[in-house]
Amino acid sequence: IDKDMRAVIERVKEAQVTVQNQVVGKINQGLLVYLAFSEADANRPNRQNWFTKFAERLINLRIFEDSAGKMNLSVKDISGELLVISEFTLYAQLIKGHRPSFSQALAKSEAEILYNEFLSVLKTLGLKVSQGIFGAKMLVSSINDGPVTIILEG
Repeated sequence: IDKDMRAVIERVKEAQVTVQNQVVGKINQGLLVYLAFSEADANRPNRQNWFTKFAERLINLRIFEDSAGKMNLSVKDISGELLVISEFTLYAQLIKGHRPSFSQALAKSEAEILYNEFLSVLKTLGLKVSQGIFGAKMLVSSINDGPVTIILEG
């Protein structure tokens, strides 16, 4: 099982996240990104460099259609927006039974640090970046365009 940082990416027409009846993050066309860290990520060397490479892969992922209808453009190419939501359940394991285990997910206190560090790197790359509230109960709504949903691990 791959134990690297994990993201589920949706190409969206729009998306928003609400916490306690307040919209805390909202985007127009772009990417809705659910992001999780594993225990293995906590002690990764050169974290800044690792985050930069992952962020560049994310914003250069060619999943938007060009004028010929081919997925040939990135969120960067279309000046799209990003909504990044922390989502530890991406590390759910169902080895036996019906209740998922999250033992590979990074502990909340450490994951929050990595989440904020990654967002800081992402915000330096020139696109509008919105976010949820780490650890909060969030309601996320989106219009998935396609649908197009990609899993990215790094």
